[in-house]
Amino acid sequence: MRTPTTSTHPTELLRRATDALWTDGDLTTSRIHFDAAYRAAEATGDHHTRTLAVTGMGGLWVHEHRTTSEATLLLHRLHHAIATTDPHTPLGIRLRARLAAEQDYRTATHNDTLTLVAQARATGDPVALTETASLAHHCLLGPDHTRLRHELSQDALTAALATGRPSDLTVALLWRTVDQFLDTDPQAERSLAELLTHLTHHNHLAVSYVAHAIDVMLTIRAGKLTEARTRAATCAQRGTTAGDADTTGWHGAHLTTIAWYRGHLADHLPMLRTLAVSPTLSTVDHSYQAALAVASALAGHRREATAALARLHGNDLTTLPRSSSWLVTLHGIVEAAHLLDDGHLATEAYDLLTPYADRPMLASLAITCFGSTQHTLGTAALTAGETDRAITHLHAAVHDNLRLGHLPAATLSRARLAQALDQRSGQHDRREAERQRQLAHTDATELGMTLPTPPPRPRTPHRPHIRCHRHGRHWQLTLGHRTATIDDCVGARYLATLIANPGHDIPAIQLAGDATPTTDRQPVLDDTAKRAYRRRLRDLDTAVDEADNDHDPHRAEQARTERQWLIDELAARTGLHGRDRTFTGNTERARIAVGKAIRRALDRITTSDPVLGDHLRTTISTGTRCSYRPS
Repeated sequence: MRTPTTSTHPTELLRRATDALWTDGDLTTSRIHFDAAYRAAEATGDHHTRTLAVTGMGGLWVHEHRTTSEATLLLHRLHHAIATTDPHTPLGIRLRARLAAEQDYRTATHNDTLTLVAQARATGDPVALTETASLAHHCLLGPDHTRLRHELSQDALTAALATGRPSDLTVALLWRTVDQFLDTDPQAERSLAELLTHLTHHNHLAVSYVAHAIDVMLTIRAGKLTEARTRAATCAQRGTTAGDADTTGWHGAHLTTIAWYRGHLADHLPMLRTLAVSPTLSTVDHSYQAALAVASALAGHRREATAALARLHGNDLTTLPRSSSWLVTLHGIVEAAHLLDDGHLATEAYDLLTPYADRPMLASLAITCFGSTQHTLGTAALTAGETDRAITHLHAAVHDNLRLGHLPAATLSRARLAQALDQRSGQHDRREAERQRQLAHTDATELGMTLPTPPPRPRTPHRPHIRCHRHGRHWQLTLGHRTATIDDCVGARYLATLIANPGHDIPAIQLAGDATPTTDRQPVLDDTAKRAYRRRLRDLDTAVDEADNDHDPHRAEQARTERQWLIDELAARTGLHGRDRTFTGNTERARIAVGKAIRRALDRITTSDPVLGDHLRTTISTGTRCSYRPS
């Protein structure tokens, strides 16, 4: 293709650019022509054509310009065009919406862009509405915005019928399909089939690339891993042809997902090291850093894995942007924490993921999937030592992954469930663990997967007790010959109470209600209902044994079903550390406040004496119940 020059008339260049973007979906060609149209219009003083060129310069998607120089040039031109355009006209709204979306996307926010969607809706201009709705969609791909996304999809579909641009309907159909996958809508695959049929009559390179990327995801879900790798390569070629900036990242995501389920992720360490720092990635995508942590841990590179997790964690996991890759990033964090036996990090991730237990862990525009969030919750609970809760989540994960049609994910969930059952080692757990393990191995063989070997649970060595005393406005902590002194703070008072009661779980709400340390031991109390549940569980264990001995599978299955229901009920009433959920609101607030206060105190202790800080970080557990367990 010959690169246009400024000698071509601006309006002709603008027409070529518009056709390339909105008819062909050729992002590379449209960028070249829009830039040429802008320069030619600037040279001839054609301000209207120059402004129209700016509206298309950003491309079809948000954040297409990944390098600093490209992004800066786009923002400069947008600001200039906005300054010379009536902000209340449809054209002015389109310009401001592009600027708002570019900025909202980088900060994982959306309010400014949604304000422009409302203004576009008020104008009644269908082009302004379809464009602003599409731009806003990019800023709402995290797990919290189901209703808003569906409203935007409906707006775009309605307006697309009136724009006169065939590609508007194509893009609107794509967003509807993406939304349905993100929300586990049973109509999602039907919508994708409709979109692919539509593309056979109205081919659009950019949208076709996304649609086929989703199809690769479905191929992985179906367990056709060899075929998925071939399709991923073909899909990447489509992305290159379309000029999509996500081609490198999405192809890497497909390969990483396939490698994860085939059990070969460690072999992809060189690729992941490159991708984790690639300038082609979105500024809010941290999933490759998480994948690097997992692959490094699998390869035995513990320091590299720990460093990758530290870069992700920062001061707090809550600082990670809730972008379209947030769920899969936390999936990687939990898997790495499991491999590194980091119960504290797993607990922190568990608390963040709990509201999304019913969601699939999809990335970007549904281009790859790591199965049900229940699996990651189960892994986090298992890593934190809460096997009952882990088993409940992993049972749900097997079910949800089968419902998704994600056969490799269901297979891994069965294997992880067997691991959790082995760890609990109840009266009937070993038998059920063996059953789940056999099913997992059979499925893995058929799917060409290699199941991971569970990481060994290291025996915790005996640790000496730490002593904690208050001296005026300071706290002194002593371990052997080591001493750390920190200023009085609420977190130090919580630590003093826990240290005075080694081996005992103390509810966070109790700590928060009494910040004055006490040396009285505080026993863990079970209420009457919990004792009744556990008596019934023992009765059901006996009933299962009797039914098995009598060769009565129907009665045995009934007893097992009730037993699992009771276990689920107990788990639903307790948190990761056995909390009582009677006062949910206060308990949750106390958990968050106490955890943050203790972590701040631990940071101060570590600054004073790293050895003491490390001792406390490995012996203090926080959550809805907190404890100090030195051995």
